[in-house]
Amino acid sequence: MEIKNLFEPFEIEYLEMKECPVTAHKHNFFELVYILEGTGMQCINKNKLPYASEKLFLLMPQDCHSFEVKTVTKFFFIRFNDIYLKTQSKEWIQKLEFIFQNNTHLPGCIVKNKTDKPLVKAMVEALIREHINKQHYHLEVVKQIVNTLITIVARNISMNIPLKESVKTNASLEIINYIHQNIYSSEHLKAESIAQRFNISPTYISEYFKKLTGESLQQYIIDYKLKLIETRLQYSDLRMNEIAYELGFTDESHLTKTFKKYKGVSPSEFRKHFNNKMKVAVA
Repeated sequence: MEIKNLFEPFEIEYLEMKECPVTAHKHNFFELVYILEGTGMQCINKNKLPYASEKLFLLMPQDCHSFEVKTVTKFFFIRFNDIYLKTQSKEWIQKLEFIFQNNTHLPGCIVKNKTDKPLVKAMVEALIREHINKQHYHLEVVKQIVNTLITIVARNISMNIPLKESVKTNASLEIINYIHQNIYSSEHLKAESIAQRFNISPTYISEYFKKLTGESLQQYIIDYKLKLIETRLQYSDLRMNEIAYELGFTDESHLTKTFKKYKGVSPSEFRKHFNNKMKVAVA
C-alpha cells in the first residue's frame, strides 16, 4: 500500500475533485479534511460513512483512508507532522491530549458540538483567503488559525469519548474527568484529595473506583501518565527530567523505572524507535 509523506512540518491545500484520484493509502502525518461542497463516501480503516458539505474529518498517522466522490467536491486539507508539533509549547501539547489518547475514532465528522460548526467554517474560509492572497504575515496568521482549529478538534473529541463497557455511571466519569484535569498536580491525585472532592471515605475511594471501572485508582492514574509520557516522547523534544517533573515523578530515574516496568523498554529506547520508524516512512 502507498504511504504518503509530508516533507514540510506543515502544509495546507485546496482541491476541487470530480472523482477521487487517489486509491486507499496511508501517511505518516496528521490530516484535517474539511468539505466545503459536495457529497460522497469517506473510508477509514475499512469503515465507511457518507460525507457532505461543512464536515471536518481527522486522519491520524497510519490510518488507511480514501474518499469516494459522488458529486463535485471541494476539499480543504490541513497537514502537519511530529516536527510541527515539536515546535509548539508544552501547554499547547497538553491541550491535544484527547486527540493523542483517543485516536481510534470511527469515520465521520469530528465536530459534534453544534456551536463549533459555524466557527470551524469561518476559520476554514479565513485560511483559504490567506492561502490565496498571501498578504504580509500570512504564514503567521495561518498557523494561529490552524492551532485554534486543532484545539477545537481536541475539545470536540474530549466531549465525545466513548467509555469502556465497565464505565457506566456518571460518578465514574466525573472521577475520571477529575483525574485528567488534575494529572499534573500530584497533590490533587492523592486518594485523600479525590475522596474529599467526591465526599467519599478515603479508606473506601480506591475500592469504590474499582467497582465502577474494574481498575484500581492508582493503576488508572499510572496508565494515563504512561500514555502522556508516550505522547511527549513522540511529539515533543522535552528532556526526560522535564517530563518527570511535569508528571509528578520523583526524578528521571523514577520515570524510567516505571515506564520500563510497564512498557518493557526505557523511555529513550521508545523515543529512538519512534524516530527511526518515522525516518523509514519518509525515506
